Amino acid sequence: MTDLPDLPELLHGARPYALLRREGADHVEVLIGKIQTAPSTGLIPLDPGTPTLALLPHRQIAERGFAALDDGEPLLCLVAAERGRATLPDVLAALPDDIGVVDDLGFDIADDEYAQIVGRVLDEEIGRGEGSNFVIHRTRQARVADERRTALACLRRLLRTETGAYWTFLVFTGTEFFVGASPERHVSSDAGMVMMNPISGTYRHPATGPDRAGLLRFLADPKEVNELAMVLDEELKMMAVVADGGGQVVGPYLKEMAHLAHTEYLLAGRGSLDIREVLRETMFAPTVTGSPIENACRVIARHEQRGRGYYGGVVALLDHDDTGTPRLDSTILIRTARIGGGLVRVPVGATLVRDSTPDGEVAETHAKAAGVLAALGLVPAKATPAGAPTRFADDPAVIRTLAARNDRLSPFWLADRTQATFARPFEGRTCVVVDAEDTFTGMLAHMLRSLGMTVTLQAYKSVVESIDADLVVAGPGPGDPADPALANAAALRRVIRRRLADRKPLLAVCLGHQVLAQELGLTLHRRELPAQGLPVDADLFGTVRRVGYYSTFTALASDVDGVELAAGPDGFVHALRAPRYAGVQFHPESVLTEDGPGILTSLIADLLAVEPVR
Repeated sequence: MTDLPDLPELLHGARPYALLRREGADHVEVLIGKIQTAPSTGLIPLDPGTPTLALLPHRQIAERGFAALDDGEPLLCLVAAERGRATLPDVLAALPDDIGVVDDLGFDIADDEYAQIVGRVLDEEIGRGEGSNFVIHRTRQARVADERRTALACLRRLLRTETGAYWTFLVFTGTEFFVGASPERHVSSDAGMVMMNPISGTYRHPATGPDRAGLLRFLADPKEVNELAMVLDEELKMMAVVADGGGQVVGPYLKEMAHLAHTEYLLAGRGSLDIREVLRETMFAPTVTGSPIENACRVIARHEQRGRGYYGGVVALLDHDDTGTPRLDSTILIRTARIGGGLVRVPVGATLVRDSTPDGEVAETHAKAAGVLAALGLVPAKATPAGAPTRFADDPAVIRTLAARNDRLSPFWLADRTQATFARPFEGRTCVVVDAEDTFTGMLAHMLRSLGMTVTLQAYKSVVESIDADLVVAGPGPGDPADPALANAAALRRVIRRRLADRKPLLAVCLGHQVLAQELGLTLHRRELPAQGLPVDADLFGTVRRVGYYSTFTALASDVDGVELAAGPDGFVHALRAPRYAGVQFHPESVLTEDGPGILTSLIADLLAVEPVR
């Protein structure tokens, strides 16, 4: 820490700086330095003794080979020559309260037009198997007379009134301001402990303030429960890459803010990657993109048809601890106003899932933007009742309702796997998992390794037909398997045909299962209502199992010589098996599947002709 210049002098000067209050802190961190750009996350400055605050725009996701409309926004780095802290009262005293002149221009996409976009995504994307959820954004805009005054006053109001934010911050680049109160940790890494914080589900406070009965109805709503489970699965996919053994799930918790409440989980695991690689592999949160994330980026580009700027990106602090070990903390760039060029822009998005409604998602964008818009004077601030604010996170009924969400989730992901022991029935056996563009395969690989297998992940784009392994898993992916132009399904088909011809063990999951079913002569059917992020009680060969579905297409049951089918009363095939191959429409690795390891053990033991160990 260093002695800082006078706060009013800093706030009204030309030097780039950042003010950052982290959740629960009684002080504000101050960073002062120079702005530079970095061509990639791997080149973000990371020098001992010199913290860097990085702002990653959405277009940076192109580093991972994902689609992004290039709006030219740079990866900005505030390289801090000076760092210190100020008390919260001192910061509030230095900030103006008068917001200045702010003329509301409304949303760039009107409510009715946004509702039409929502309808198209539900029908054309989720309804056709392109993914389980997608986030589409729009931006509230206003003209400002005094950018600095507006930005500083906005920060003051957020510091005073917004509750539950992970970071409340202001970044001045020398030409424009970013000011926000983001509820969601993106990813952090400290002393080897990597954490992510998926948040989803939005309870909008009524005009009279938080309501206990309404909150409890929200917490028990299956749509809200499943929405959080979907983003939990998606961030577990990322943790499978950046943490050894994947992430352990803790929660869920209630995240309470001034205008709304969310539900959240915490994921934690040990990792050894460079913190910049952690940033790269977690671009960007499924709560602002969708699932599976690679195809979600294509969907975003198709339906938004414009760059996102910094919306949904990350603001990250990279520095070193007292031992000189690099560490990382970051928050998602949501609930953030960008002020410059005489304009205020507040982008906001809604998470679209199978049972979303256009009107409901329009309302969600208004609710999510309300905190920042109220700080800007563009919407009325919530009335503050006398006394302490109403809080429900410690309410016994709320705690019980949240805890009940875990009753039928996978113990594999809820357990501390550094302490847990697993039977390893397939010790020494090799497995290749073909990734058809859904990183559920990373979670699947961890689960298979816990059963003793040596697992290699292979992208469908580079897979060969003949694979030398004891077991091949034809993995999941997005799209219609009957589409001849679908490259991931075509690659799976080549692998499956070769494996069947060679009579070697094969397990097919989700899209892989659909391709296998086609090869066996079964008819595929597009569900009227997609089963995306849906827990199902399925009879699997005489045993009812709770399993997690992420599919729009399903095979229809019919007789196939030598093949045993597990199908529901509707004729939809949950699973199939024969002496050397098996397929499952659901995801054994999903947090929604209660006993994924047990299901895998049973199926693989038959395929490899070994006695299962329990």
